[in-house]
Amino acid sequence: MPKRYTPTSAAADVEAALRLLEGRWKLVILFHLFGGKVMRFSDLERAIPNITQKMLGQQLRSLAVDGIVLRTSYPQVPPKVEYRLTPWGQSLCPTLDAILKWADRRPAERRKRNSL
Repeated sequence: MPKRYTPTSAAADVEAALRLLEGRWKLVILFHLFGGKVMRFSDLERAIPNITQKMLGQQLRSLAVDGIVLRTSYPQVPPKVEYRLTPWGQSLCPTLDAILKWADRRPAERRKRNSL
């Protein structure tokens, strides 16, 4: 049976979900990992040039702790660490795609309002 929401419980659950994704860089990292991509730390660093090493590490650790990203470390020299989305993390793709489409409609909606 699907969960029934009240306005209060829905607001609390939205807040909890947003806490998982809060941070300037988490969504950017997720977009780079969508589609089953496997990336090393250095690959992500190159893909997101404005993020610091420290921040990238913090955001990846947080995503891994929350079960969104899988971190695989290989026992070799030099160290090799790869990141990929868990199936649960990959399931965010349609939601974030919908947010992008929603944001793309904003300028058109604003123009419509201003012309009325």
